[in-house]
Amino acid sequence: MHEERTEDYLEFAATRAAHLFRSACLLTGGDTHLAEDLVQETLGKMYLTWRRISRIGNPAGYAQTVLVRTFLTHQRRRSSGESPVGELPDIPSGTSSDGDTTLLRLTLLDALARLSPKDRAVLVLRYWEDRSIEETADALRLTPGTVRTRSFRALSRLRELLGDSLVDLVSPR
Repeated sequence: MHEERTEDYLEFAATRAAHLFRSACLLTGGDTHLAEDLVQETLGKMYLTWRRISRIGNPAGYAQTVLVRTFLTHQRRRSSGESPVGELPDIPSGTSSDGDTTLLRLTLLDALARLSPKDRAVLVLRYWEDRSIEETADALRLTPGTVRTRSFRALSRLRELLGDSLVDLVSPR
């Protein structure tokens, strides 16, 4: 019985790890090392309670909730030795479509990183994970009204940060 649960967990972890990592990268503003740590911590928490979790209807959704809460906890206890930089390093300007995609991603990640952790979490859950307002509120332990307000303000802030640069990056040349 224990081996069967372990196999189920390993299969779950193998299929969800990449998706969790992509979400974690968005939450961390592109910090892949921190994203890996968050995914590892999330999967560790999932393993510890797998017997109970595997009985619920949506373990993948539960894993996303654990990831977001782990991220928010990390943001609250972030060590004072870390110092975020105000600007990204010089980005080579490419003319290929791949270079444009890379520049677009970096621009979006930079703008996301300038939002508060909770605003970032709301946007990732609502628009990347395509969760409802109620699901997002439940995952973040907020009211649905707070999720609506945060979504509106965070999207407005993103538009303000991106200005016309986003249009330039996605327009055909």
